Amino acid sequence: MSLITKTGDRACVSGFARWTTGTPAASAYCARSTPQPGHGTTPSTQLPLYFRFRGWDSLRDLRNIAKMSDIQEATNKLLDVNLHENQKSVPVTKENGTKNESEHLHITIGATVPTGFEQTAAGEIKEKLGSSCKISKDRGKIYFDISVESLAQVHCLRSVDNLFVVVEEFKDFQFKQTKEEALKDFEDLAGKLPWSDPLKVWEINTCFKKKKTKRKKMSQNSNKEKIDNGQGDKLDGRDIRGFTDSALDSHILDYYENPAIKEEISTLVGDDLASSKDETDEHLKEETAPQVLKFRVTCNRAGEKHCFTSNEAARDFGGAVQDHFKWKADMTNFDVEVLLNIHDNEVVVGIALTEESLHRRNITNFGPTTLRSTLAYGMLRLCAPQPTDIIVDPMCGTGAIPIEGATEWSNCYHIAGDNSPLAVKRAANNISSLLTKSQVKESKSSWGLPIDAVQWDSCNLPLRTGSVDIIVTDMPFGKRMGSKKRNWNLYPACLREMSRVCRPGTGRAVLLTQDKKCFAKALSGMGHVWRKVHTVWVNIGGLHAAVYLLKRTPQAFVHSSDQEGERGTPW
Repeated sequence: MSLITKTGDRACVSGFARWTTGTPAASAYCARSTPQPGHGTTPSTQLPLYFRFRGWDSLRDLRNIAKMSDIQEATNKLLDVNLHENQKSVPVTKENGTKNESEHLHITIGATVPTGFEQTAAGEIKEKLGSSCKISKDRGKIYFDISVESLAQVHCLRSVDNLFVVVEEFKDFQFKQTKEEALKDFEDLAGKLPWSDPLKVWEINTCFKKKKTKRKKMSQNSNKEKIDNGQGDKLDGRDIRGFTDSALDSHILDYYENPAIKEEISTLVGDDLASSKDETDEHLKEETAPQVLKFRVTCNRAGEKHCFTSNEAARDFGGAVQDHFKWKADMTNFDVEVLLNIHDNEVVVGIALTEESLHRRNITNFGPTTLRSTLAYGMLRLCAPQPTDIIVDPMCGTGAIPIEGATEWSNCYHIAGDNSPLAVKRAANNISSLLTKSQVKESKSSWGLPIDAVQWDSCNLPLRTGSVDIIVTDMPFGKRMGSKKRNWNLYPACLREMSRVCRPGTGRAVLLTQDKKCFAKALSGMGHVWRKVHTVWVNIGGLHAAVYLLKRTPQAFVHSSDQEGERGTPW
């Protein structure tokens, strides 16, 4: 039986038929990972600098600050026992050696981005990470070098969809003329690749995701405990965490949330103490029942000169990977996803670092035409928002663009509007969800987000003339929403109203549409108020669309009698 899933020319192959035929049964393979940072590390008797500045030289001094009630004494004893056991579990030299080796590891990261916005993503990476990018011939992919300590920052990039660590890149791979010889080269390739460092990065990335999930669960438990305050006097991990939070003042808590020292403090009063029992159970399971890693191979192929399909390449290369590592093939519940990207003569082998696209970060209430957050970020960055700018999306849908703007450009004010009450409700729900998420993340109340949602007519906006700095919107394509016929009336009316509210001379607009012919016709009649600066060609769900960057001319908007007669909803 062969299990193959294919979408276009993207193949994910478990290859049971190929990998089990003529291949001896995989022997037991221990896939235990190296000790994770922060687990089993010998704690220092000295407190972090912030505590020492306040005159606390040790844990004992910190404990003596509060009144020594029975609960506090029990907490201190349990803390000492936990630290003592952790000190025995893992040698200090091995942990520190692994950590120092990982910190100095330099790797190449590959990222998929919205097609057409490769330069925009490269600009963000240069700005936030200081790394130069190489744009691949295969549209929608970029590559950049970083140190492992910057891996967490890479996951915070706003313009990338998926991330992977590059195992090896072949710029001019010589494919054989026959299918059998070409596939044989893929089989031989698996055993020659430098897998060691990329697998270390994958392991660090996996630990990072586990810690992130753990902190999220602990935050939820903390919120539940605040609701149930005073109920029960049973001493457990949650009570200890609650005691710690109440014993330290708000300044210490703010300092604790600083990422630079969070790991140091967590060994004393943080994550390890709250979940010591769970970690002990996990370590026992790992010692008694070693696990074999499960994997799958995903092949993405583009080009016409290949004598093989993506399914065949994934099948044979995956079989060789299984023989090399003794891993178990699994299409759905896999631990490692090996990527085989082929574009003409360029071949890149990588290991995926993201399980799902990073663009699924803001929206919880989806609509029929919800825009990806990464594409929304690219459109906003294209118009270079400045502090105090008023940014409007007159056809917001579920609010993807203004929500992304409020997240990344919080020093601007964003207005989301739509003529559909259902769309405005979805946008409001997404804004509320994002606000709740930010409050949970910061563990304190927030002033809110610089964004509002309004129901209005996009051709008759309730805004003053010349009061808006930037307009960014996804215009109806005429497929899922509206129709091509209606666009011939809608586009000119919208451009006219946008020119009215947009500030003359400095205002700009970034508009996305797939109905390029209709838009070009509408823009040709607005040359006195709009000037086209740049066009970015993008691919949205297989549709070839365009993003237009327009600049508002200095000419003031004139309310002529003809224009006033035409204003209104062109439905």
